Amino acid sequence: MARRKKNEEVIIEAPIDEQPITRTLEENYMPYAMSVIVSRAIPEIDGLKPAHRKLLYTMYKMGLLGGKLTKSANVVGQTMKLNPHGDAAIYETLVRLTRGNEALLHPLVESKGNFGKQYSRDMAYAASRYTEVRLEPICRELFGDINKNTVEFVDNYDGELKEPTLLPAAFPNILVNPNQGIAVGMASNICSFNLRETCAATIAYLKNAKIDTAAIMEIMPAPDFSMGAELVYNSDEMAKIYETGRGSFKLRAKYAYDKQNNCIEITEIPYTTTSEAIISKIMELIKANKLKEISDARDETGLDGFKITIDLKRGTDPDALMLKLFKLTPLEDSFSCNFNILINNRPMVLGVKEIIEQWVLFRMGCIKNSLRYDITKKSEKLHLLNGLKKILLDIDKAIAIIRHTEREQDVVPNLMEGFGIDELQAEYIAEIKLRNLNKEYILNRTSETEKLIEELAELNRIIESDKEIKKLIAAQLKEISKKYGADRKTQLVSGESLEEYKEEEHIDDYALTIFFTKENYIKKVSAASLRSTTAEQKLKEDDFVAQEIETTNKSELLFFSDKCAVYKMKTYDLPDGKVSAMGEYLPGLLELDENEKILYTVVTADYGGMMLFAFENGKMAKVEVKNYFTKTNRKKLIGAYSDKSPICGIKFLEEDRDIAAFTDNNKLLCVNTEKIPLKATKSTQGVQVMTLRKKGSKLVKIMFAEDCGIDDLKHYTARNIPAAGSFLKQEDSQLSLI
Repeated sequence: MARRKKNEEVIIEAPIDEQPITRTLEENYMPYAMSVIVSRAIPEIDGLKPAHRKLLYTMYKMGLLGGKLTKSANVVGQTMKLNPHGDAAIYETLVRLTRGNEALLHPLVESKGNFGKQYSRDMAYAASRYTEVRLEPICRELFGDINKNTVEFVDNYDGELKEPTLLPAAFPNILVNPNQGIAVGMASNICSFNLRETCAATIAYLKNAKIDTAAIMEIMPAPDFSMGAELVYNSDEMAKIYETGRGSFKLRAKYAYDKQNNCIEITEIPYTTTSEAIISKIMELIKANKLKEISDARDETGLDGFKITIDLKRGTDPDALMLKLFKLTPLEDSFSCNFNILINNRPMVLGVKEIIEQWVLFRMGCIKNSLRYDITKKSEKLHLLNGLKKILLDIDKAIAIIRHTEREQDVVPNLMEGFGIDELQAEYIAEIKLRNLNKEYILNRTSETEKLIEELAELNRIIESDKEIKKLIAAQLKEISKKYGADRKTQLVSGESLEEYKEEEHIDDYALTIFFTKENYIKKVSAASLRSTTAEQKLKEDDFVAQEIETTNKSELLFFSDKCAVYKMKTYDLPDGKVSAMGEYLPGLLELDENEKILYTVVTADYGGMMLFAFENGKMAKVEVKNYFTKTNRKKLIGAYSDKSPICGIKFLEEDRDIAAFTDNNKLLCVNTEKIPLKATKSTQGVQVMTLRKKGSKLVKIMFAEDCGIDDLKHYTARNIPAAGSFLKQEDSQLSLI
């Protein structure tokens, strides 16, 4: 322990306990990670997370299954006996389970009051003191026989109460209601399936455990969502999800055209989006002049249900517009599946059949536990009745034994000795009221013996046969399906039959010129505007046009920056401009990093041609422009060229041609680019083209040979590379950059 003085005060510094990072992770981080995975974020086979289970069980114990509505605040307060989290987190969990929120296909909590909506981001739910709740009738199927030791109970966090580790769900709630969670290093996102279809598929599995995915898909073809909408069905992708538990599918909104008011009414939207997100995106596109067909969009959700209204301009084709909106807005969205479930406290990603298999195993265990409980109770009752039966032989003797026993504590031992029965039977007989010690009462009670024997035989027969238990599960599923089943809400549409919006087909094509300035401004000016204007180029002071490129509106722009990145943009996304305007500022338009600048612009329609990159170390790299093509509409590609040496020049080549390369010590080399080999990778260093013999010298500029203004280029031309080049003649020296 070190000591040091500070203003005559003695400060004692505690020694630092250093330990390896691996030990810190193992002792501190891993327990936290496992706690989040096992006790918080990942649902279990009953379809619930711990927070859901604690809440529902609390409501069950409060008598809210079939009872009257109670304030949500009361439920939240009672739940805190099992859930150590704050009231806000518990109430938020409750909100999602309610019928009012519309998040679940089969809500578990009946609600009264404002609980917000799944389809709204901004509609806040009311405080817990204003809303009321109770359990929905379907919860009877979650709690059935829970008092018969069907599931394991454990102590709550303070050891004062008991709570179930799982609920004995009588139907595959894990598939019926959606669930999602983010743990540490893993996540879960389970879509919901139709209850009727899920029960039918589970019954089919119970009859034939070897049923394949195709047969299951015939019974339950695809997920079903509380918000309806349309599911773009692709059999191959859906089969992959059913088999592996991973994959994605698209959901799209349902709409109707109101001819009288010339508007589109959207009544169902994808489960993964909200009305605010849709309207916000539409307004953003209107401001960007990409949705000229729309005059207004608003949320008209009311007592009649969900509705977004889009007012159209005269002459707009509503179906064509919706194709465009599906492409550009969340009116069509993807749902990514990740069927990650806790099985015996182990996270497992399972396919649909595997989930059904695990649920059946779990449910069979619950039923066996319930049967064992019934067998135990009936056996105990039979045992007591058998003792009572022996009294029939001599009721007077039983009365006499009790009457002539001097001490109360000797009554039971004397009955045991007098009739040859055990302590339990003797206690039972001793507790019978005096008025019931008659032959009629005893005969009526003992007449149950034969019925109990038959029931026990039947229960033992069932518990010893998995086949019988599966029949029992199937019968329960049929009853649940009949009682709670509903028609599918999400309609299936074939992806092959759907027309896809192709933006290029709806873009006006016309000739134009791109002006790119040294200070990173860009203008798109149509040929018609150029012909009709007499105005001069408006530029910032000391700025100049670095590139002037003629092209069409259906081309694509590639912007190469000084951070080895290339930014991509459709030419038609660039606003039309005028010569007399300053133009668009690229760092803001492309969202460049701080201090990042665009060095060179390429306009291409087919990604043909080549890119030439020159570096200060004298190397040059030649790559095909098609290397920058991507199937997805990516806006930025990193590693556009090598970063081993600073870049000093970029040129686009439609074909090989002569270039002039200048150094900082007035040397010039003229070479044809066909001598530079074409490389396959964008970030290649290329080959040495110019040999820099003077220490510290560097290549500073390249330009096309015909643009350099030098007449005698042969003097500077090399047959082979690398070459040192030649010093500029006196008459050519004014072309030097230095």
